[in-house]
Amino acid sequence: MNSQQQEVSPAGVSTPPAPVHKSKSYWWVWLLVLCAAGAAAYFYYPRFTAAQGSGATKKGGKGGDAAGRGVPVVAATARKGDMPVYLNGLGSVTAFNTVTVRTRVDGEIMKVAFTEGQLVKQGDLLVQIDPRPFQVQLEQAQGQMAKDGAALKNAKLDLERYQVLYAQEAVPKQQLDTQVATVTQSEGVIQTDQAMIDNAKLQLVYSEIHSPLTGRIGLRLVDQGNIVHAADANGLAVITQLQPIALLFNIAEDSLPAVQKKMQSDPNLTVEAWDRDLKKKLATGRLLTIDNQIDQTTGTVRFKAQFENTDDSLFPNQFVNARLLLDVRRGVVLVPTAAVQRSPLATFIYVIKPDNTAEVRNVTSTLTEGDQAMIDTGLEPGEVVVIDGIDKLQAGTKVTTRMAGAGT
Repeated sequence: MNSQQQEVSPAGVSTPPAPVHKSKSYWWVWLLVLCAAGAAAYFYYPRFTAAQGSGATKKGGKGGDAAGRGVPVVAATARKGDMPVYLNGLGSVTAFNTVTVRTRVDGEIMKVAFTEGQLVKQGDLLVQIDPRPFQVQLEQAQGQMAKDGAALKNAKLDLERYQVLYAQEAVPKQQLDTQVATVTQSEGVIQTDQAMIDNAKLQLVYSEIHSPLTGRIGLRLVDQGNIVHAADANGLAVITQLQPIALLFNIAEDSLPAVQKKMQSDPNLTVEAWDRDLKKKLATGRLLTIDNQIDQTTGTVRFKAQFENTDDSLFPNQFVNARLLLDVRRGVVLVPTAAVQRSPLATFIYVIKPDNTAEVRNVTSTLTEGDQAMIDTGLEPGEVVVIDGIDKLQAGTKVTTRMAGAGT
């Protein structure tokens, strides 16, 4: 039987089956949608990317402006001035005179007349030793001299009598000669007595110990009431001269000819004493002398300078940096040391041209002192040089300049 059956009406009349229609295709609808989407993308995408670019520009506007202004640098102006030429060396402060005060007599200390650390003057009383034993010795010597003086006087009177008697041939010549010898012997005794008196007086002088020089006295080594002896190993105190004071320092032997030549025209070369960090100048003095030998182990020569040291800024055995002013270069071109750059091939600086571009300039610089460098050739006074921001520069780089010392 056929799968498609005819429908039978109630009257028994058969009717033909309804026709079967195929589904319609809508591919052209999808084609229209794709075309509309492409047109929308073509129309709106440029505006979207422009908006994104505008936002990025706003966020990075400062960077763009900075690039437009140029690389920021700090600069300074080359100037004309004087450049000192120093020879540097390590030195030690040394006192011209240091004295250990000792006693020259034995006895008890009756008085200590100084204070530890006191500045004493030459002739000031320092220590008083008991003078009474020496006073007794003096009186004994004076008494002995009086006794021997009387004996001398009597011997001289006898000599006068013997001379008269000898002239009258009343006494022999031998007796006269004996009396002459007696007088001479008595005179020798008197001289001995006088020496004993002088010695006793000297011991009295030694019982008072005075300062042999002007200087600063150190710590007391003995106290009042102690018995001291001339043979004691230790002294009573130590006095060090502080004004003036000396500085011994070493300089390389290669600089010796230049110093000797300069001393021929100017024997009073200036020497400056600086602290350990070379940040503070302590004192200014003058070169006193040069040692007569070169130290072969270090290749240096020892120099000695003198400082008045009126403010006590220098102290014995103090370590300092010595700077000998050898010469002064007048009217040279000076720039900050930071501006000078060195490469294996040349020494150069960056010069800012009037159009605010950087120019690489080869220069010659033979002397640097502190934060200043002397330019021998390649630069003129008034030109502007870069001292900070050099690592970002090349020849022709556009720069934005801020002068050193100016406000930011």
